[in-house]
Amino acid sequence: MRHSKHKYKFTMKRSQRASMMKNLAIELIEHRRIKSTITKCKALRIFVEKIVTISRNDSVNARRLVYSKLNNKNAVQVLFKDVGPKYIDRPGGYTSITRISDTRTGDGAEMAIISLV
Repeated sequence: MRHSKHKYKFTMKRSQRASMMKNLAIELIEHRRIKSTITKCKALRIFVEKIVTISRNDSVNARRLVYSKLNNKNAVQVLFKDVGPKYIDRPGGYTSITRISDTRTGDGAEMAIISLV
């Protein structure tokens, strides 16, 4: 059965989707909030919350796991130095998505802001 097998595909190949998620996650970690489409924000939420959960425990293994997902040393340092310790007592829900009334001018896509709580 296909229960709970929904994925955001964005009409791209897997490698392109993975690269897009890495880049969006790095930008979110470095800038604390970014503006994107609602669908990308919802997909990014799943990706980032798993990484932040790993970063709450600062160990060599945790850093290697996060680096294997992001491939960016600066983002890993920011994540373990600033973001991870902030959420030690929080059980989950590290991001929030706020819809914007503006639509993108090119294709009319609904936009949203995703930020770290």
